[in-house]
Amino acid sequence: MATLPTIIPIFPLPNLVLFPGLSVPLHIFEPRYREMIADVANAHAIIGMTLLKGDWEADNRAFPDIFEVGCAGKIGGLMKLADGRYNLVLEGLGEFRIIREIRDRSYRQAEVNWCPVRPDALDCDAETMDALREMLFGYLGDAALEAWRTIVEQRGLRGAELINFLCFHLDITPLEKQTLLEALADRVDCLLDVLTFKLEERKHGPAGTSGGPDTVQ
Repeated sequence: MATLPTIIPIFPLPNLVLFPGLSVPLHIFEPRYREMIADVANAHAIIGMTLLKGDWEADNRAFPDIFEVGCAGKIGGLMKLADGRYNLVLEGLGEFRIIREIRDRSYRQAEVNWCPVRPDALDCDAETMDALREMLFGYLGDAALEAWRTIVEQRGLRGAELINFLCFHLDITPLEKQTLLEALADRVDCLLDVLTFKLEERKHGPAGTSGGPDTVQ
């Protein structure tokens, strides 16, 4: 990974956890985040995505609490609209941990330690791939068969590409995705643990479950 800045802008959201190698379209409309895009677009073009913590809507401060581990992305496909809003695609680069926040602008910035996971740390041997496939089939039902054919057999995703793809797209809670992000090099084992828990949860039918199969988005 090329040299990355030690201070980056922070863009917290309540329901999005970015992973390396994944891209997400964003529509930027708040004035402070328009300022953020204008500041970084012609510089390093890197934004740190973080998840908001707890009951952030009840927090009337300008800076509600966020998780300290996030994933940075690089701006691509930037389009400035006539009214000053932006459309862009953020391309996941690597994980970081916040050391301290800097609050001297309308948007949040932070000094960060980069902690990217080596791709080979997320390699899966044949036994792990079999376990992962079986758990996905058990969790997703019939939808998993076509999904597995598409992403593994046709697109050829393996290792970090596959694990991060699943972590990003699986229909699990943002907090569970945050747990997967924070697992770093242990992400494969953490993903298997999350799937094991979801299968047990479904088996015992906790209150509030839909009863229908979840899907890969």
